[in-house]
Amino acid sequence: MPLPPYVRAKHNHLHSLPLGDHLTMADESDPYTFTTDTLPTDPRFLPPLANGKLGWRVYNNIMHMDGVYNGEGGLCHRADVPSPLAVSLEMEEPAQHTYSLDTHQGIFTHTLSTANVTASQSLYAHRYYSNMMVMEILLVRQVTSEEPITVKLVSSFTPESKDIVFQPAPDYRGGRHIQGQTTTAEVPGGSCTSVHLIWTPITSSLTLLAEQSQSRWGFILVATNSAQSAKASFDEGLGLMASGNLRPSHQQAWRELWIESTVELAGNETLSKAVIGCMFYLLSAFPSLHDTSNLFGGVSPGGLSNGGDGQDYWGHVFWDQDIWMYPGIALFYPKLAQAVLEYRVRTIDGAKDNAEKQGYKGLKFPWESAVTGREVCPEDIYGEQEIHINGDVTLAFQHYLYLTQDLSMFTKGRGSEVIWGVADYWVSRVTWSPEEQSYHLLGVMPPDEYYYNVNNSVYTNTVAKFSLQFAVELAELLQYPAPKEWQEVAEQIKIPFDEESNYHPEYDGYVKGYPVKQADTVMLGYPLGLPMSPEVRKNDLELYEPVTDPHGPAMTWGMYAVGWLELGEAEKAQQLLERCFNNIQGPFQVWSESSDGSGAVNFLTGMGGFLQAVLFGYSGFRIRKECLSFSPILPTDISELRIRGVSYLGNKMDWMLRGDEVCIILRKQVTKSKNAKRCDLQVVLKASGTKIPLIPDQPVTFHREAGHICELDSANSCWPM
Repeated sequence: MPLPPYVRAKHNHLHSLPLGDHLTMADESDPYTFTTDTLPTDPRFLPPLANGKLGWRVYNNIMHMDGVYNGEGGLCHRADVPSPLAVSLEMEEPAQHTYSLDTHQGIFTHTLSTANVTASQSLYAHRYYSNMMVMEILLVRQVTSEEPITVKLVSSFTPESKDIVFQPAPDYRGGRHIQGQTTTAEVPGGSCTSVHLIWTPITSSLTLLAEQSQSRWGFILVATNSAQSAKASFDEGLGLMASGNLRPSHQQAWRELWIESTVELAGNETLSKAVIGCMFYLLSAFPSLHDTSNLFGGVSPGGLSNGGDGQDYWGHVFWDQDIWMYPGIALFYPKLAQAVLEYRVRTIDGAKDNAEKQGYKGLKFPWESAVTGREVCPEDIYGEQEIHINGDVTLAFQHYLYLTQDLSMFTKGRGSEVIWGVADYWVSRVTWSPEEQSYHLLGVMPPDEYYYNVNNSVYTNTVAKFSLQFAVELAELLQYPAPKEWQEVAEQIKIPFDEESNYHPEYDGYVKGYPVKQADTVMLGYPLGLPMSPEVRKNDLELYEPVTDPHGPAMTWGMYAVGWLELGEAEKAQQLLERCFNNIQGPFQVWSESSDGSGAVNFLTGMGGFLQAVLFGYSGFRIRKECLSFSPILPTDISELRIRGVSYLGNKMDWMLRGDEVCIILRKQVTKSKNAKRCDLQVVLKASGTKIPLIPDQPVTFHREAGHICELDSANSCWPM
């Protein structure tokens, strides 16, 4: 990420819930539950709750809505939306406090315990009804008494925002209603976004009556872009409370996500909790599996809970989404992967405008994106020079096709326009060098943002080469007449290499030993997959690791770990991966961008890089056109790794790595998809050449070695040729 100079029926007001739906108290032995008796001293590290539509940090009086920004161009930022659920639970008498985040259920709970009563406040962003956030209060009497018990609800909410001009609207079914619009559109002449909030009014106290042994109260908040949808969502919430299905429907939606996939390991508790936290926060940033709106606004480095004016990169979408966060999601959830691609498709017009303004053809995706796809980076240099974003975007499309063979994303879904538009941009952007007889990309900024206006960034040129090759490949699949320049530039673009030192310089003129900000050249091996010898791979790792800023962005060390795992150096990889632990702040596994706690918080970019190191490093998974290859390796402190729900060609696979043994189970229940048929699969082991068909519910176990998963019968390929 940049280090810029800018700071980067009538219902009562209180709804009583059916008592059969009991709160689940935290189980300290459950690795999915993060528990503490004290909150972080820095409120930035309180747990964020999000569902792809709404995002909020618990107790904060500000929340955010997907796609709701305020400000023009470089001033564009996530609009602050007031949160009526900014409430803390308090009691007169001293109490024991417990705070827990249950990542299996996506629920944060504050519990106060005294000799007389246990009071619990639960908060969640509803995972199925994603326009809704919920607070529940439960009071349970601990001793027989005829005295009423009262708790305080202390609110910091005010119905105001510096970004949205709110006006009161008539109450709706006992709920308060305000409506407003953002003050400034993203582009001149654009429309400002409407926001409607309806919520259950929250009183200053609640009382457990003398004759009651327990009681529960429910409060809902809905936030949408129209009065009609707000009222419909509020109706839905009231109905769910009346039927006792408010919490169960939320829990079921999270259960579906975790059934689809989990990543669990044994032997290293710290690493295990870190992986679970990464999965939870990344999944929270994506829409529901049941979402049909097709209006997902992308994933920003700090997620939906962050990104206001002057904070966490303004909530903009960077390459972080496509390179760092996307791969760990795409391996499990094709539908969520598709949501990312659809976001980029909806910004095609903006990308075209960006290219035209730079004087080039095709599409130039913005370095910082909001809704329209027009560049919203506050400083021009990043948008003008950090052009590797184009290749980062197309790599996500390429991996989606290889994992799913879903060509409809590229035809009806307009993905081909993205791929071919980027190819046209590269062709117009390169310069031919008669001296070197190769194409150059001049005046760029590499991923390592310590340098700018350099020529032939090795990462940028490589990702350009691969996106051009994919454009040619896709054109053949779709029988599209590809311009000959695509292949010509792909074949002749310069990939800097120092023959004498046998390594890849970061750019033309890079001097060995110069400091670098973050992972850059080492990403040639993974995720780009540039062919090179083990010696060159090792040289790149050894040369850049000691000069990489130790306080740089959190995702860096995961890429070094993947490199050393490729070379069989599991213990060295583990040492590097564990550097990431310094970025995990407090009991709720919230990441900071930098190890000292500074920078963006809930730093999903770092979580994505860390998760990739586990998923693609330990397993050796590599996504290729004809197969999903693997080369498993585990460090000594991990006794077992379970990766459940790997999605490949319409199938779901569960993997287990234990010592020198690998076990794969093809799930009987396959993913339903209207766009791609399910392909029969086989395991092919590299050393022995053994081929083993994968049959649903029949485990395949073999001694740990490299190999790949591919179609059982290539004559009946899923590829629509």
